[in-house]
Amino acid sequence: MTAVKIIKVLGTSSESWEDAAHEAVNEASKTIDNITGVEIQDHTAKVKDGSITEYKSTVEVAFPVQSKEQ
Repeated sequence: MTAVKIIKVLGTSSESWEDAAHEAVNEASKTIDNITGVEIQDHTAKVKDGSITEYKSTVEVAFPVQSKEQ
């Protein structure tokens, strides 16, 4: 049986929510091994003068818990 850990990561982009989600996964994969899945939790944005200036995607990242080897 494998235990899975889930963390939330916020990605940002000036292009799109999809790009923000990709950014979240790309950044998380720099310090987390074996990411097995993601779930998009939320989309938000920063607005200035009536236009979206920054897209934000909150992503839950799942990965297996590694056992400590002695």
